[in-house]
Amino acid sequence: MWKFSQSIFGGDEEDPEDDNYLLEDSQALCSLSPTQRVYAFAACLLAGLVCMFLSLIVWVNPIKFALLFTFGNMLAIGSTAFLMGPSQQVRMMFDPARVYATSIYIGSLVLALICALLIHSKILTIFAVIGEICALLWYSLSYIPFARRIVSDLTIRLFDTEI
Repeated sequence: MWKFSQSIFGGDEEDPEDDNYLLEDSQALCSLSPTQRVYAFAACLLAGLVCMFLSLIVWVNPIKFALLFTFGNMLAIGSTAFLMGPSQQVRMMFDPARVYATSIYIGSLVLALICALLIHSKILTIFAVIGEICALLWYSLSYIPFARRIVSDLTIRLFDTEI
């Protein structure tokens, strides 16, 4: 993290190794500077959040809601590829600790799009979006140490069931 903050804000000492911190994984794919990567991350994340916010405006039409919400989710999750590179992102997503959460999340994204675009069923789309939100929360918890375990223990105590 120290190298990351030094590469963005600059540091007292010049170390060529620090300049390549954000670029080391995808040098051949992208020639963006570390500052440009942070700007691209922020722009992509902001666009995703705007899409998710706009989806709340059209919640009356579940199909439009699902399309905007799912597209916003894909933009927000994909924005981190600018920081760490796409191959590192894929490696982290399919790490053994979060492979199930990632698979369920990607499956719920695809299911929501299928229900909205191909089936045109409002009820199925609503259920798919609810599943997408739950999968997003579970996927996000996989990046916080022991968070899924805490939530699972909490549901056992509250509802006498395990997630």
